Amino acid sequence: MNKVRVGYFSFTEITDPSEHRAYNEWHQLDHLPEQYPLRGVAYGQRWVSTPECRAMRAVDEEPFRPVHYMTLYLMTEPVQETVAEFVDLGQQLYSLGRFHQYRRAAVSGPHQWLDAHVAPRVRIAAETLPYRPNLGVYVTVEDLQRGVSPEKYLEWVRRWHEGGAQRWNSVSGVMGSWSFASSPLLRDSLSTAGNRRITVHYLDGSPLEVADAVRPLLEERWADAPVIPVHAGPYETIVPYQWDWFD
Repeated sequence: MNKVRVGYFSFTEITDPSEHRAYNEWHQLDHLPEQYPLRGVAYGQRWVSTPECRAMRAVDEEPFRPVHYMTLYLMTEPVQETVAEFVDLGQQLYSLGRFHQYRRAAVSGPHQWLDAHVAPRVRIAAETLPYRPNLGVYVTVEDLQRGVSPEKYLEWVRRWHEGGAQRWNSVSGVMGSWSFASSPLLRDSLSTAGNRRITVHYLDGSPLEVADAVRPLLEERWADAPVIPVHAGPYETIVPYQWDWFD
């Protein structure tokens, strides 16, 4: 069993091109560390969609098109209390003047953890995957089509479990994946409505090379699929003090 129950995502745009360095300094050295004392916050990491990563996006629909960064906080029980304390802390830091002014969360909110897969070569449990050092992630975001029958959706999910995940994990540089979905139990004014599935593929190879290698797998995944892909692309791991991608 995975102790993580929720992934809190934030896909963020920096609204002033000159503020990327200041934003990274604030988030990595101030904002991110403040989350760890919260009850139920197990881990957090943020990745960057560099100009090179943006050029390799396979799908780039609104509201994800302007996004520069993705943050993922992993949360354990008690879920409702943890999410509430997380939001309260954000409001408190904002009131103290400790929130970056030139950022906009294009998509933000808690999503239920679904499943985990890991490449056999990695030799760790799938539940430990986010804690293993990575060079980046490849992220897919999919919205359920309206009017799709539950049977068709479940058949598509079974395709992923019965072979799709294994084919992704056979790609050089892919360590494995975690999947999340929107849930009625987690919806509030800050979370994304609808039926959305987010899959995070953790990488120990070049995100750009992986992005090129998985294009045929994306075509296979979305062939006659009951979902609409709205975002798919690579992100690089952020190294402290190396924040010059947009200079």
